[in-house]
Amino acid sequence: MIRNIVFDFGGVIFDLDYDGAVAAFKRMGLADADQRLDRYHQRGVFELLESGKIGVNDFAVELSRLCNRELTYTELQEAWLGYVGGKVDEQKLAFIDDLNARGYRTFLLSNTNPFVQAWAESPAFSASGRPLGSYLEKCYTSFEVGIMKPDAGIFQHMLNDAGLKPEETIFLDDSTANIAAAEALGIHTLLVEKNADWRKALNQRLIP
Repeated sequence: MIRNIVFDFGGVIFDLDYDGAVAAFKRMGLADADQRLDRYHQRGVFELLESGKIGVNDFAVELSRLCNRELTYTELQEAWLGYVGGKVDEQKLAFIDDLNARGYRTFLLSNTNPFVQAWAESPAFSASGRPLGSYLEKCYTSFEVGIMKPDAGIFQHMLNDAGLKPEETIFLDDSTANIAAAEALGIHTLLVEKNADWRKALNQRLIP
């Protein structure tokens, strides 16, 4: 029986806009943003940030160098938020609330960074003014754990830290590589189409 539900973030809880992010970083002065950014797993200095190997200050210094001007935290955060394709779907958030009320434990497992997570944990995240953390028991992020999906280590960290049994846990993600990594650990999975409404499909999987 499934007791625990783990969500990816971009493309699952909020709509992911890769082209919007590329355009935002290009406007900031990063001419080759389309070669440096990725839909699922960042590269270069972006990967260093999301894997927790560097922090906000070092990232700002490197991006300022690449753009040949000093960039502010606000500029960098706005560029990262180019990935956010519009307002977060309140129906999905309400559904997570309902899952909690039904007795399920809910979590986030995401490759993300301090800029996006600062937005997620602010009142700006939802129309109701509630931050992401108010909908979930705990958020596990790559930059805080120091491991990125699809590395099995980040899944194992979550299982150990939250005391979850793989056979009682289902993981929703829009990446086939991340889904395969979870399945290899015995976790149930639901591969969802990027930015799709997964509520009906998840409900069907939860029926005993």
